[in-house]
Amino acid sequence: MARRYDTRTTIFSPEGRLYQVEYAMEAISQAGTALGILAKDGIVIVAEKKVTSKLLESTTTSEKVYLLNDNIICGVAGMTADANILINYARQVAQQYLLSYDEDIPVEQLVQKLCDLKQGYTQFGGLRPYGVSFIYAGYDSHHQFQLYHSDPSGNYGGWKATCIGANNASAQSLLKQDYKDEITLHEAKLLALKVLGKTMDTTTLTSDKLEFATLHLNAEGKVTYQFYKSEEIDVLIKEYEEKKVAEDDRE
Repeated sequence: MARRYDTRTTIFSPEGRLYQVEYAMEAISQAGTALGILAKDGIVIVAEKKVTSKLLESTTTSEKVYLLNDNIICGVAGMTADANILINYARQVAQQYLLSYDEDIPVEQLVQKLCDLKQGYTQFGGLRPYGVSFIYAGYDSHHQFQLYHSDPSGNYGGWKATCIGANNASAQSLLKQDYKDEITLHEAKLLALKVLGKTMDTTTLTSDKLEFATLHLNAEGKVTYQFYKSEEIDVLIKEYEEKKVAEDDRE
């Protein structure tokens, strides 16, 4: 039945569905996991890094977590090439706002601009939706720390904790079970490792399979972005495993 209505993004099925948009979402559900957790003193974004070959040269640059502006970062799941186009667009919008108003763009305003572009690709013939979802983490003076998620349809929403990519349903269930409103940034880091440890297709967590980033305020009250190096991730993984062993012993 779907084949009659999935040749163009502009054709609705009799049930009112746009199959090309749903196919894009399905592509994202096969991609590496990315999750974000909002804490009272910051936000953590962790993404699964797919190592396709041992021959690939490892770099210090991120493939799944990006800086959009001084006050906003994002994690991606889906087609990285599509993500690069949208990320460049978001950076241009943020810089244009900074040039016009001499202040960082509000988080939701940037998310909305990006989603307007994504939505346009679902309503014109000859185009296909961007096959990528984003988790946005940002801070502004209006609403402090904020976490958003957007999908290929251009829809977005605010979250306390969310996950995109493979096994996102299982990850969402774990986050719903363990998330607390007064969670600290450090507790959020350990919770992120716990969720990924149970949902990733791997027996052990290692730093070469993860990208880790946080957004928080420094001692001067300035927004600070930190992208974790391999050795810093290893320290967190060791702490998480020790905590896990201690909890198992108590049980």
